[in-house]
Amino acid sequence: MALGIITGTGTYALPGFAGGGPEPVATRWGEALVARGTFGSPPADVLHISRHGEGHARLSNHVTHCANIAALKQLGAAGVLAVTVCGAVDPGLELGSLVCFNDLHFLANRLANGELCTFYAEARDPERGHWIYERPFSDGLRGALLEGAAEAGVAVVDGGCYGHVDGPRFNTRAEIRGLAACGVTAVSQTAGAETVLCGEAELPYALLGYITDYANGVREPPTPVATLLEMMAASTEAFAAVLSAAVPRATAAAPEPPGVVHRFERR
Repeated sequence: MALGIITGTGTYALPGFAGGGPEPVATRWGEALVARGTFGSPPADVLHISRHGEGHARLSNHVTHCANIAALKQLGAAGVLAVTVCGAVDPGLELGSLVCFNDLHFLANRLANGELCTFYAEARDPERGHWIYERPFSDGLRGALLEGAAEAGVAVVDGGCYGHVDGPRFNTRAEIRGLAACGVTAVSQTAGAETVLCGEAELPYALLGYITDYANGVREPPTPVATLLEMMAASTEAFAAVLSAAVPRATAAAPEPPGVVHRFERR
């Protein structure tokens, strides 16, 4: 069974991926582009989705989250490893560091078009249910990422709260102060929706973040845009190194979804 990999800004193709190019996969929520092949050391079957596409064709508000996660579920993914570049809300983080998140701040729980972030948009959908959990990320997949990072010699912060923010604009100082008060470690504009939808789909999911800048007001002087772009480019190598070692571990771990989906119909 293949493992899903979702990459974001700066990582439009996986270095070392062997397989075909992205192909359309039809779902109830539209079309997703998925590349099928092998990746990792030793190689394992993977399903790769680039959130934004080559050349960053899709901004965060254009990413088709429901279609992406539904496609991975339809294709039989055993779980999903995702990566994202982030802005640090915790001033103690250094640029270029990695965080393996264990909590989520996504109060709005909405997609970019304003709709609630859920697969259950219709009453009496036989799949409908409540996702109930203590932590939203898969312990088994988090363990694979942490062990993979250790093997690759890449330092990773074990634990942190991922904050999902709406894009495509960056946040104000006041907004970041509010997130800091809630204990958010770092922010980006896409992974909250993936976390929730994978939870509803009972797909184990884990998220690795790369710190490219300090969010507004976190440190003075502000991170220069040139530094942000340099860090985005550097993230690809770090992500590839960790994922290459983590994917075989994740495949062998047979991870369980975090929590349960309490449904109202017999399955």
